[in-house]
Amino acid sequence: MKNLELKIFLFLFLFIFGMNVCHAEIYRAKLTGNNVYLRSGPGVNYDSLKSLNIDTEYTMVDNTLYKDEGGCENGWYKIYYEASATGYVCSNYITVSTLTFNTEATNECEQKLKDAGFPSSYWPGLCNLQSLHPTWEFSPVYTGLDFSSAIEEESACGKSYIASSIPTNIDTTCKNDYTKTWYPASSTAVAYYMDPRNWFSENTIFQFEYLKYSDSLKDKYVDAVNNILKNAEFYKYHLNIGNNLGDVINNASLNANVSPIFIGSRILQELGNGTSLYNLYSGVYSESDGLYLGYYNFYNFGVTDSCATSRGAAICGLEYAKTKEWNSLYNAIFGGANQIASSYIAVGQYNGYLQKFNVVPLESSKLYGHQYMTNIAAPSSEAKTTYNSYKNLGVLDSPFVFYIPIYNNMDDSFFIGSSGAVSEPEEVESEKTTLDINTIVVSSGYKYENGNITGIKEETSVNTIKSSLESIAGANNVDIKNSSDVLVTDGLIGTGYKIVIKNQETEATLNVIVKGDTSGDGVINALDLLQVQKSILGTYSLESVYNLAGDTSNDNIVNALDLLQIQKNILGTYTIN
Repeated sequence: MKNLELKIFLFLFLFIFGMNVCHAEIYRAKLTGNNVYLRSGPGVNYDSLKSLNIDTEYTMVDNTLYKDEGGCENGWYKIYYEASATGYVCSNYITVSTLTFNTEATNECEQKLKDAGFPSSYWPGLCNLQSLHPTWEFSPVYTGLDFSSAIEEESACGKSYIASSIPTNIDTTCKNDYTKTWYPASSTAVAYYMDPRNWFSENTIFQFEYLKYSDSLKDKYVDAVNNILKNAEFYKYHLNIGNNLGDVINNASLNANVSPIFIGSRILQELGNGTSLYNLYSGVYSESDGLYLGYYNFYNFGVTDSCATSRGAAICGLEYAKTKEWNSLYNAIFGGANQIASSYIAVGQYNGYLQKFNVVPLESSKLYGHQYMTNIAAPSSEAKTTYNSYKNLGVLDSPFVFYIPIYNNMDDSFFIGSSGAVSEPEEVESEKTTLDINTIVVSSGYKYENGNITGIKEETSVNTIKSSLESIAGANNVDIKNSSDVLVTDGLIGTGYKIVIKNQETEATLNVIVKGDTSGDGVINALDLLQVQKSILGTYSLESVYNLAGDTSNDNIVNALDLLQIQKNILGTYTIN
């Protein structure tokens, strides 16, 4: 099936761009506002797929301005947002740029890249970045690999996983016993994430950044790391007990000769913003007769799928930490940073991309192996975190060096945008768990209270919560309906939605409560603030779950404190828990 997929998308792109193309044009959309909705169609009546933020860039399907079907009279543009998935953005919130793909150099930048050995298909994106940041340097990394063959190798079952539940991004032929939250990535998704040309924008190019410690940034690192981690629960936990992780990470990274920003981003990627891995970072795990008290693991080292399934993440991670004597914050953070530096950066995997796709190993036996993560989106995700930190610090024009892989046989198969086509997805086998509904909910990271499901953050997608619950309940055992009792498969989940969960014995319908979202659209905004204000004044009635959503302080009454918390949440000075 994978070979067929590869042949299909190679044929499609050869057909579209031709074997002897002199030039082609690529259209890019850059967001000019925050919280801009990506829609499934050209109108606000279509489902919201996700919320887009300022300065993010996407490849456009074409430069057609689609006729407005409501809410954006100037029309809509269609973009690729995740591998082959597409959606519509109101033209009011994007600027369009055109990158011309020439086979012969037409300016100084293109000639420089050509002389360096970059294929002509790399020139438009890199020259655009060069015009924005003249101090940046781009160096080619010659893999010597055929691109299609590399995609096929990286598409092997169990090698790459994706959180997206978009059918074309999932390899339904790959069966895995360990996880159903993360789906085996299809060759379509692999091609998209593996093609460097898809990531030549300001906020994703940093997956190619050379990751050693930079003396030119040493005075900025601590603030940068603190800025990256400031919303994470593990950072707040340690700050409250007198530990500044920014200082610890900077010192550890200096001694390991690795970028503190990279280490901070990696820790955030591994531990997340929540408290689900509290036992790994707190040092207070007292089970197993206190065997792991005082040990820390900030990198998830040792937490493999098989071990976590059989023994739990805490035991696996802390057992690994104990063998490494990570019995202090510094030892744990330095130990992990030094391990990444010596095990990855020193052996040729010196940027985030190469740590996922090991295509230039110093040892040939490690080709396509020795990969730090299975999350296929991790390099681009970490790159965005790094970019935001550099931007906030005002150091984007530092002399960064980016090492970018190139493959054989790329120019004639231009993968920017959609990266292929797949046949119809196979139906996923459904297996119901014996766990009770409460356990399913809690194990998925949410709360079960009197027939309600809480603990859901604003702007959480239907796909995200469905994937989380099905990781415990089993595939196809969770359905989500909106407040009109209509089955939904995309968009944001809001207060008033219903989630139907099935186990081997029964099924339960839970009411969704997103704290602060009294209007039921999944977003906390001025409408919710107005509704809570009117409720307090007695001119509007918040009923049932909507009243519970308005009680953000959890004191069983909607009052001025809740109004203040919602207002601060909107302003960004407070986060509703």
